[in-house]
Amino acid sequence: MNNTLKIIKDKTLTYEQKVLSLAREAEASLNVLNIDSETETLRKEGIICDLNEGNAPYRPRYIVPDYEKFINQGSEFLGLSPAKDIWEAVNNLLILYKHVPSITSMPVYIGNIDTLLDPFIEDEKESYKAIKLFLTHIDRTITDSFCHANLGPKDTKAGRIILKVQRELETATPNISLKYGEDTLKDFAVDCIKTALVTAKPSFANDKIFSKEFTKGKYAIVSCYNGLYIGGGSYTLVRLNLADLSKKATGVDHFINEILPFAMDKMSKYIDERIKFIVEESGFFESNFLAKEGLIKKDKFTAMFGMFGLAECVNNLLNAKDLKDRFGHSEKANKLGLQIIEKMYDIVNKGFNSNCSITDGHFLLHAQVGIESDKGISPGCRIPIGEEPDLPTHLIQSAKFHKYFPSGIGDIFPFEVTAKKNPKAILDIIEGAFSEGMRYFSLYSSDSDVIRITGYLVKLSDIKKLDKGNQVLQDTVALGLGSVKNSRVLERKVRDNA
Repeated sequence: MNNTLKIIKDKTLTYEQKVLSLAREAEASLNVLNIDSETETLRKEGIICDLNEGNAPYRPRYIVPDYEKFINQGSEFLGLSPAKDIWEAVNNLLILYKHVPSITSMPVYIGNIDTLLDPFIEDEKESYKAIKLFLTHIDRTITDSFCHANLGPKDTKAGRIILKVQRELETATPNISLKYGEDTLKDFAVDCIKTALVTAKPSFANDKIFSKEFTKGKYAIVSCYNGLYIGGGSYTLVRLNLADLSKKATGVDHFINEILPFAMDKMSKYIDERIKFIVEESGFFESNFLAKEGLIKKDKFTAMFGMFGLAECVNNLLNAKDLKDRFGHSEKANKLGLQIIEKMYDIVNKGFNSNCSITDGHFLLHAQVGIESDKGISPGCRIPIGEEPDLPTHLIQSAKFHKYFPSGIGDIFPFEVTAKKNPKAILDIIEGAFSEGMRYFSLYSSDSDVIRITGYLVKLSDIKKLDKGNQVLQDTVALGLGSVKNSRVLERKVRDNA
């Protein structure tokens, strides 16, 4: 009750933020999942973390509607006919977004918006106005920058307009990824880089890798950088704290052969329990119109097995104090990191859950980006901030891990302001990274107001407002403020593009 009253009296929260916080408090008061004592101990220690999904999951964490189908068929439940022009298209989409749930209660995926809107572009001046209002509306009403749009891989008139508008608006929402592949024109990719150097988006997703792995349908990049099937999603994302787990081991062999498998087994069963409640108890798929109208299907959902803190785990196990001996710099440390991830990949792909048929009954390994309360623990497999090597070394080292994470892994590279004069050089860097096997590449400029915190975007100006006790529209600003204070995100090594 004290926490509920604290939320009600919090003057830094908007009305909407208070409502969502109070709803989370209500869910937290329940205890409906069957969790054994060993798993509960790991949860209390912060080694197994459900990323605030709540004690009674009543909707999947990530929902990825088939917006192309919606555009073509409309919605009986919402009383919407198929769109006939650009204004009806953006209006229909904005209405649907209001009714797409997720862990944040806001859509974490809003579609491949360039290909959705491009068929309706006739008068480019009018379409520009419609798209600018569309993207402004999204930023002001979906007040959570885990909202994610996709572009590409092909160049479109709508895509070009979207990039132009993003440079003008400089908003944090929606987050955007470009599916970059063989069909992407270099000129379009350079336009994307110019935009990213202004507003930290789009990031580049390696379309060749994602397309090769997601063979049972079309994929989307969702939320932070999560690869999932369109028309499905992920029931849940639970993460394993490798940094703190490593402290339980007496050595490398003990960790890899006993400690890690034990914790992964407990976490897998915890994920099973969360899925079971959503599928069998919550009634979500039986009652939600998205499922009834075929915009999502239960058999296209999977679950994500997250991890973070690999660098600290390796450094702890090797007792590596000097930089030359640490993860990202030492061949021995890097090899141990790969050994740990290979072990995790093997364990995850030996597991089975019948509700994850789209991924052959297996969960998808995910390099989780961290949360605002993480202190001294790096996201996923990233090299700690302040310890980054030179850019070529960093890219080659990071790329080795990307093949193990079909549902997402990525690295972030801020560039000096002078990079704006030669965006083509950054494209050369991205292509080189992708040729090494890198899955996802994010960039922004050192003078940008919109910055990438981990997998999501926040405006620095909003962080400063909140830090002074003022209200801000986006609730992810609070997460960004915590990460700035606890994870040193403003201290990333700034790169040149030489």
